[in-house]
Amino acid sequence: MLTYRVTMPDVPDIPRPSQLWKQLSAERKQRAAEAFWKDENAATEQTEAVLAIAQRIKFRVSSVLKMPREKKGRQLAALPGISEVVAARLLVVYHLDQQRPMMASFLDALGVKHEEGLIAEEDLAAPPKETLQAAARTLTESYPPEDVALYLRTLVWQDPDTWGALAELPESRVVAPAS
Repeated sequence: MLTYRVTMPDVPDIPRPSQLWKQLSAERKQRAAEAFWKDENAATEQTEAVLAIAQRIKFRVSSVLKMPREKKGRQLAALPGISEVVAARLLVVYHLDQQRPMMASFLDALGVKHEEGLIAEEDLAAPPKETLQAAARTLTESYPPEDVALYLRTLVWQDPDTWGALAELPESRVVAPAS
């Protein structure tokens, strides 16, 4: 039997959102899940999460909807698997809720205009690799390596055209120990 390995040189070697989610510690998952339930822009993903929780714990959807945010957060963080869409939203809201100073520091190091860590420009050109390397190094001087790696990986899958070069940096390779 012949097997072929297909390589895609333009696609960065970065884990999918669900893989990144699985690598998070229980504490980070909980913080992300609580932020997720506060996100007013996540109605579709929240609906999917409610259905998954209801199915897993064998509750009615209406009962899950009535749970306090913290309990829904615990249930969501405990799910053995979540979709890419829900994982992506969880990672984004985690950063927006918990990592704004780091996001702002990175964009400052790149010289990118932002509002509290959110890029102000509509069409941002991909920064040169050397500039990305310097900005990533700057982050590791002030933030835990696993936070930096998660942020850089999140940027890559959100916009590989702009941030794809980050996947090659050693700062994006640190894996936080799951607890």
